[in-house]
Amino acid sequence: MDVTDATFEAEVLDRSAEVPVVVDLWASWCGPCRTLGPILEKVIAETGGAVELAKVDVDANPRVSATFQVSSIPAVFALKDRKVVDRFIGALPETAVREFVGSLVTAPSEVEQLLAKGDEDSLRAALELAPADDETVTALAQFLVERAGEGDREEALALLARIPETAEVRRIAALARVGDEAAEPAEDIAQKLDTLLELVKADEAARQEFLDLLEVLGPDDPRTSQYRKALSTRLY
Repeated sequence: MDVTDATFEAEVLDRSAEVPVVVDLWASWCGPCRTLGPILEKVIAETGGAVELAKVDVDANPRVSATFQVSSIPAVFALKDRKVVDRFIGALPETAVREFVGSLVTAPSEVEQLLAKGDEDSLRAALELAPADDETVTALAQFLVERAGEGDREEALALLARIPETAEVRRIAALARVGDEAAEPAEDIAQKLDTLLELVKADEAARQEFLDLLEVLGPDDPRTSQYRKALSTRLY
């Protein structure tokens, strides 16, 4: 992205708290800049978003160049958490640029690599390594709910009981409890909710099914908020 004096704070400093940002200080009259620029763009694009590139035309944005106290270009700075962590001056060859960018990328952990594979053996291996990790538990629980074999939904619920309740945990648990009802058209789910609404005050199982079906409808469905208000009216 092209960064200016006006956008530098948000697009470089603030962004560097989330992902490493490489700042390329260049100018149109600079021959080495024209050589280095495409190399930086290529190498950083290959990180798949793990590193971002910010290009600054020093002639048009003197405040940024003054911030880095640049005396010659191309000048390249790597920032993490709003701090400069590495730099180089001049047009380096692609191998050196790869080394520079590669040093900014944190290699995925063994658990992250297993989660990325997504098959059952990998997910269970990840769970062995991180039995209380929210992402690992929910990934395996989601897999089991989607497969829906014998005992899968019960195992998914047992797994989710290990970790604190979140919106994602509630969603997956609801899918595990309602089973095949989750695949029904939204209109059929709404009809079921109308029936359950008459029972929720006295029947705890009906109340839980009602809440689970609301999770299946999801927060974006306007009927969800309407049914939640109706539930509150019935209960209180």
